[in-house]
Amino acid sequence: MYKQVLERIDQIALWPVISLIIFFGFFVGLIWWVVRMDKGHVDHMKSLTSDDSSSPSNSYRNENL
Repeated sequence: MYKQVLERIDQIALWPVISLIIFFGFFVGLIWWVVRMDKGHVDHMKSLTSDDSSSPSNSYRNENL
């Protein structure tokens, strides 16, 4: 049934091509953004600690235990 409906739509082959272009365009744009990203910002984000003891919610929890 679906095959018969899709066969009647004019230029149905255009939609997969558009989807493919959007898909690859997004990832090419994402790769371009990452390559052009400021290295200072990346180093700053890399140097941030992930220590949970400085978190206000954890310090409150530790004081009440």
